[in-house]
Amino acid sequence: MELINGINTPEDIKELTIEDLVRLSAEIRDMIVERVSINGGHLASNLGVVELTIAMNYVFDFSRDRIVWDVGHQCYTHKLLTGRGNDFHTLRKFGGISGFPRRSESRYDAFGTGHSSTSISAALGILEGRDRTGNDFKVLAVIGDGAMTAGLAFEGLNNAGHLKKDLIVILNDNEMSISRNVGALSSYLSRLLTGDFYQRLKKDTRNLIESIPRLGGAVSKIAQKIEDSFKTMFLHGIIFEELGFNYVGPIDGHNIEKLIENLQRIRNNSAPTILHVITKKGKGYEFAEENPCRFHGIGPFEIETGEKKRCAKAPSFSRVFGDTLTELAYKDPRVVAITAAMEEGTGLKEFAKTFPERFYDVGIAEPHAVTFAAGLATQGLRPVVAIYSTFLQRAYDEIIHDVCLQHLPVIFAIDRAGIVGDDGPTHHGVFDISYLRHIPNLCIMAPKNRIEMKQMFSLALGIDEASAIRYPRGKIIEELDILTVNDVRMGEAEIITEGDDIGIIAIGNTVYPAYLASRKLRNAGIGATVVNARFIKPLDIGTISSIGKKTGYLLIVEENAVAGGFGSAVLEEFNRLDLTNVTIKIMGLPDSFIQHGTQEILRNLYGLDEDGICNSVMSLLRQHSSP
Repeated sequence: MELINGINTPEDIKELTIEDLVRLSAEIRDMIVERVSINGGHLASNLGVVELTIAMNYVFDFSRDRIVWDVGHQCYTHKLLTGRGNDFHTLRKFGGISGFPRRSESRYDAFGTGHSSTSISAALGILEGRDRTGNDFKVLAVIGDGAMTAGLAFEGLNNAGHLKKDLIVILNDNEMSISRNVGALSSYLSRLLTGDFYQRLKKDTRNLIESIPRLGGAVSKIAQKIEDSFKTMFLHGIIFEELGFNYVGPIDGHNIEKLIENLQRIRNNSAPTILHVITKKGKGYEFAEENPCRFHGIGPFEIETGEKKRCAKAPSFSRVFGDTLTELAYKDPRVVAITAAMEEGTGLKEFAKTFPERFYDVGIAEPHAVTFAAGLATQGLRPVVAIYSTFLQRAYDEIIHDVCLQHLPVIFAIDRAGIVGDDGPTHHGVFDISYLRHIPNLCIMAPKNRIEMKQMFSLALGIDEASAIRYPRGKIIEELDILTVNDVRMGEAEIITEGDDIGIIAIGNTVYPAYLASRKLRNAGIGATVVNARFIKPLDIGTISSIGKKTGYLLIVEENAVAGGFGSAVLEEFNRLDLTNVTIKIMGLPDSFIQHGTQEILRNLYGLDEDGICNSVMSLLRQHSSP
């Protein structure tokens, strides 16, 4: 009988032997691989922490103690051990369990996560709250070495060292974040250990040891083992000890017995403690071990081959962006690209390969990426900052203060704008129009297809102010290529279809469902003018207002929060022009966080698909028709 079937709470593993726990880890790996191959999800990161998660649940009592998972890419084993095994088949499905920790989902999820480097600060806050309310429990933060490079992690470490709380930080070191780690911190160890001083010391010490009669060879082997441990322990240890932490490690993160032994030893430490654990991302599944980047976040795949089950022929917006930028860089030597640990995710892999000296991966440091770009722009370069919409939120102040206030021509390539899908509320890009639109000196565009994307980036390179181009996750709809009526020109919308009954004003990836809706409405005897707005700022209010005056009705469709979004911009302009004889309805996302589910399910739920737009048009006209 499989051991996993008998695990309903963490208490169920505490009576198991080490041999049983090893068997359990293998069963859990198989279960994760099987489920992710069907549902998609974060595979490599979860496979890397199976033994670590089992050991923590074995030593600690998470019905009382608290664990904070940084980012949350590695919480699947935790979910399986904490009463969610029977629901694991619903992972990342609409109405099912989340792919990330969620406080509303389980009492074992102490803190909701989804963005990087928050765990230490959150865990420290929980500890301080524990002490102020007179409670007694232990708090752990599990953070990867990639997330540890971000400034927020060091802010948390700095404060924790100052407060001297009994915080336990588990540093999960697999030398990977999503892309390979970069930056001075990750190269610190290798630089120091390859320096002349260290190499001379190593050589002289070995010669001295081996010169000892009869014992030299054996002692030399022992010394080699000491050296291997010294490299990481000494250098990482210095950093954390200086910040006020006790440092333990490194230890093998796949040796359950050693993990349990060390966790038991530090469990009752009264001072801040770092336990440094070495793991392998993708552990136990050959294809994920060989290519952890590709298996970081992956859709359904064939277990036997590692190949994706569905391979659409059309390229993604991310791919078109990467190809476009590479083409532009050939023509314009000022073009440089910047990303925050998302080389592959943002489509910049080919650019990095073609122009390595013009490509910058700054690590998980979005605020730095933006200000770094601003500095580059002061020197006449044209930096393109490629960041997911949800992650660009982290650089809000830098966009305002360091780029737009100084009139610097930084280009923001905003990937994953709109509904993202199964990763849920921490990853939907549904706020970028709202948090960017009110910033002066910023042009904001949204392409409906690959032709517009190429033209918009060319346009952005030619203007002397900041610009943002937002585009969705997913494949390009090739049918839209033939709908391009005219080239992109600054601040000009595009009229796709003509009709006298209502104007449908769409932006970005809402243009296609609006176009499909207009065809269905035509069959119902309703003529709709469909406008591809193209520009959120500057807004083509001339075209929009003329259609409003002609039809008397406007339906604004956007995949962004309604509050402060594209529709709000239209209303503000109509108010400024005192245009009161046009009925306007806005379709967008409500004042709530959008849960996980496929893009299709969520767009249908919020009426942002073809049928939803049709229904809204007919409802609007019906409400205002004469009795």
